[in-house]
Amino acid sequence: MDVSQSRFSGQGPQAKPAPVNDPRLQPTPDYGTLGPGSDLTGSGPISIPARPTNGKRFAPVFAAAIGVLCAILAANIGSAHSVWARFANLFSPHESAPASAKDSRQLDRMKPQKQAEALLELAVGHSDAAVDQISSRVARWQGRVQWNSQIATLTTAALNSSDMRVRESGIEVELAAYGMGKNSASLDYLLRTVESPDHARKIWALWALGLMGNRGVETDRVVEVLTAHLKDADNDSRRWAVEGLALTGSSQTIDPLLKTMHDDPSPLVRERAACSLAVSGMFTREQRLMAVPQLLSYTDDPSLDAQTQAWAFQALSDITGQRLPHDSSAWRSWYDSTKGD
Repeated sequence: MDVSQSRFSGQGPQAKPAPVNDPRLQPTPDYGTLGPGSDLTGSGPISIPARPTNGKRFAPVFAAAIGVLCAILAANIGSAHSVWARFANLFSPHESAPASAKDSRQLDRMKPQKQAEALLELAVGHSDAAVDQISSRVARWQGRVQWNSQIATLTTAALNSSDMRVRESGIEVELAAYGMGKNSASLDYLLRTVESPDHARKIWALWALGLMGNRGVETDRVVEVLTAHLKDADNDSRRWAVEGLALTGSSQTIDPLLKTMHDDPSPLVRERAACSLAVSGMFTREQRLMAVPQLLSYTDDPSLDAQTQAWAFQALSDITGQRLPHDSSAWRSWYDSTKGD
């Protein structure tokens, strides 16, 4: 799928500094799988207790989200509407979503928090009008939309959408809920946070840097920083650096992700790199096709274990739409036959 990514310039020295990191903020849960054998156990998203809000705590939804989304995607259910259908009964919005995203007056009567939640729910259901409304309103939500379990669930569903514009909407809402303006002040805050000795803050910043880079905020610098963290000693940091790189949607990240898939000592990190190349993140189909020649070489690379070779086959299938056996010769014959096209 092709998509033109929006570009935003920093606001310079007049930009407001980013807020203090909210302890509830976490990277979005796993999205996208590579079929059987991809559900590796690992550190995964860390569990951070929610802050009390009006005497209550937000219920943790991340583990449930991972299970539902992986099951849906592994079964090749590509519709974001199907994803949302599984989530709809988890929450009861206090205000009903407008019948049409074009009903601006009804939207204007809603608080910004409910606007964001209602419109993202409609966008996940493939409403183009809702996507447009998010784009036109998101700048006004800064400082007025808060991260909560509803936003967490909706952005997870959005990032699993087969529609790139819906994925972009999820990124926009997630940044707004994080309190991250698309400017140099927020980027500088994340660059400091990513070096934090607090592991929870660090991996959140790795994820958020990918979101920021996708929106055109010093993307080259973001890619450079995230690529450097592919060399971190702990598996968790490398895993979230992989996820951040995929989020940027930059063609510069294809080679580092391929190298990580081949060389990283952690099966979890290798799998996430393969999944990023195949289905996750913000790459266009044309960008994913850039990885095909190297993935072909991985299918029978004697230095790779059988599981990584299998992920190479699965990634090839996801990218090309071809359903061929796990046979290197068959895939190479098919690939050679396409060169004249």
